[in-house]
Amino acid sequence: MARLKIIVDKTIDWLAYYPTEDLFTAHDYLAQGSSTETAATQVINLCNSYRYLSYGYYTSLLAEARGHKVIPSIRTINDLGKKSIYGLNLENLNALLNKLVSRDALLKAELEENQRLEVTLCFGQTRFTPLADLARQIFEQFPCPVLSITFRKNQDWQIEAIRPEGLKHLTGEDEDLFAKALDSYSRKIWRKPSTKKKYRYDLAILVDPQEKLPPSDPVALKAFIKAGNKLGIDVELIEKKDFSHLAEYDALFIRETTSISNHTYRFAKKAEVEGLVVFDDPTSILRCCNKVYLADLLASKGIPMPQTTFLYKDHIKELRQVAKNMAYPAVLKVPDGAFSKGVVKVNDQKELLEQAAHYFKQSAILLVQEFMYTDYDWRIGVLNNKAIFACQYFMTKGHWQIYNHSSGEAESGGFATLPIHQVPAQVLKTALKATKLIGDGLYGVDLKQSGDRVVVIEVNDNPNIDSDVEDLYSKEDLYLQVMGEFLRRMELRSSGHG
Repeated sequence: MARLKIIVDKTIDWLAYYPTEDLFTAHDYLAQGSSTETAATQVINLCNSYRYLSYGYYTSLLAEARGHKVIPSIRTINDLGKKSIYGLNLENLNALLNKLVSRDALLKAELEENQRLEVTLCFGQTRFTPLADLARQIFEQFPCPVLSITFRKNQDWQIEAIRPEGLKHLTGEDEDLFAKALDSYSRKIWRKPSTKKKYRYDLAILVDPQEKLPPSDPVALKAFIKAGNKLGIDVELIEKKDFSHLAEYDALFIRETTSISNHTYRFAKKAEVEGLVVFDDPTSILRCCNKVYLADLLASKGIPMPQTTFLYKDHIKELRQVAKNMAYPAVLKVPDGAFSKGVVKVNDQKELLEQAAHYFKQSAILLVQEFMYTDYDWRIGVLNNKAIFACQYFMTKGHWQIYNHSSGEAESGGFATLPIHQVPAQVLKTALKATKLIGDGLYGVDLKQSGDRVVVIEVNDNPNIDSDVEDLYSKEDLYLQVMGEFLRRMELRSSGHG
């Protein structure tokens, strides 16, 4: 992990906390000059003022210049400098605040009694437990060690002000909160130095232990960790709650099902902004998670796919004409479905109109495609425009899809894993053409083959890599290829060429 440096104005500011060799005054840190040390460094700037050209401001400014990861960043300091800037990000936070007020009697009583409330946050934690979720989200948007939040009632409750604070702002109870929050944030302070093997780079794998159909099972995750360690990468599993720690790493590997609307996209975006190597990168998520975009992109570049028509909400006449002329059965799709969810087979005009009316509640545009039954779908795994695994996913018994959700539980068919050289040339060529339109990340291309005809069904930005499935042929080498690509890109960035 990164070396920790805690910066204060004067050492006396730290008097309430245990002594630590990680403590430096702002003057000493600034006077060090550009360091030649190679270890990654995490700076926690606890100066009492971040105003423009103050010691606190220069600490964050020069930390970034030295390649250190610092909290708060100059961007956060500037954002918090004017309400006209940070106010642009308050709409969702205010909505959450009022939602919390409506369902928590203690919070409502506290606010109604005072009409105004000031709360201190330490690394996204607060002593006022009803606001714990809001505090976490405020810290995610404005990562700063100590924040003072003022709430005021107008028509609804609103965040009136967000101010960065220093250690002098903390009361006795706040000091206890700060110590615990700092320990949780750094995971290093007041601990003995680790005696484990030192690694050149740190990589985080984002997982959700509760996800029913994760992209990688626990055995595969262990294989990724082992492969990373073998290549000199310290690999750690993180979860949604670890968003604020993301800048401590050099790379992020998302092993949760991605979506534009959930935290996985926020993780990818933050990783990109922080300069991390990331799979899946936010651009790939944007391009792959929406089947409308993907279909339009493939069609514009002449990549073969099933005959596809877009259906538009509120264009009833046009919808009925499509339904009348459609060859049945056909397949209706919601743009952002995953694992065969939001994909239904319609057998006639009546079913298409009924199902379209239902799914238009979720999306203004739907896709309807020709039904092309095959015993299996090809899945070609592609990394940096090179095929790294090939599988045939067979349809669920008695069903037309790989996954069958009709029973309430996800059932899936069998599979066969093949060496790349056994994949038909046309399947491989079409898969690589499709991924080149998306980027140079990690993808899984689903294709159907019927005789000489090969079509792309979709390109997945977050392909499954499970033990004894996708790795059945390549074994350890598959995990080494993925971690090796992370290593190659991290080294490029370290050398200034990434």
